[in-house]
Amino acid sequence: MQPYQLKTISQYHKFRGLSGPSHPLISVLRIEEITRLRDDEPIHLIQDFYTIALKKNVNATMHYGQQTYDFEEGKMIFIAPKQVYAIQAEKNLTHSGWLLSIHPDFFWNTSLMTQIQQYEYFGYAVSEALYLSEKEEKTIVGVLQNIAEECHTSIDQFSKAVVVSQIETLLNYANRFYHRQFITREKEHHQILVRLEKILTNYFNSEEIVTNGLPSVLEIAGSLNISPNYLSGLLKVLTGKSTQQHIHDKLIEKAKEKLSTSDSSISEVAYELGFEYSQSFSKLFKSKTGVTPSKFRQSFH
Repeated sequence: MQPYQLKTISQYHKFRGLSGPSHPLISVLRIEEITRLRDDEPIHLIQDFYTIALKKNVNATMHYGQQTYDFEEGKMIFIAPKQVYAIQAEKNLTHSGWLLSIHPDFFWNTSLMTQIQQYEYFGYAVSEALYLSEKEEKTIVGVLQNIAEECHTSIDQFSKAVVVSQIETLLNYANRFYHRQFITREKEHHQILVRLEKILTNYFNSEEIVTNGLPSVLEIAGSLNISPNYLSGLLKVLTGKSTQQHIHDKLIEKAKEKLSTSDSSISEVAYELGFEYSQSFSKLFKSKTGVTPSKFRQSFH
């Protein structure tokens, strides 16, 4: 079944039984205003605008990407246009928080028109919501209140610039808090690193490497059920290396093993590691180790 599409913020307000937004391209509302799901609530929804939500104490679950959110704690989620999500709950809702909706057209001719796509957590939401401390929540709510107040005052020539500035502040705070989360949620992220290591080890020990070549970042992230941006951001914070560097590190580790324990030629080792041309393998090996595969092998004889 095709997702139910919400093309405009006004359409979303009507869909949820709310009065129309004060501005057609941006809306800030208290989530408490949404008191129930529809009798004909769609299984899946898709919308053509950005949504940033801060939710607490929700008697519902939300499915987005590979993750399910229960919102027992204060959490933020970031949904980009054209993303599919689903809400499951009893018809009557009990919840609190804020909901900010922004149509991409609002950013026309502003710095955020292209910059908003650089905030990786719109992809992170596929993997993990943003958990907020009490202090962080107050900071976010303060910015949302500023946006709401500006949206409900008389519009003048400065209104859009002020609101865009506040949205950018909100996004930058979220960026800071996500990086904090990478560190404080150590157990969960350590488990991801362990799974990453196991996936790479199994791949390089299988015949897949010969037939399919080096795994891509997208394939590895997919195996972990998280987005490529989330994985790369996590690894950068925790290890200082990108996902691609981790793949290459595992490749070099396997290459050293083969070069030091087998009599296979350099070309054969390259083939066994998924390289079509041995020159490409030798070039990568030297760039990572400082010596050629032949020189490395000679050090064992």
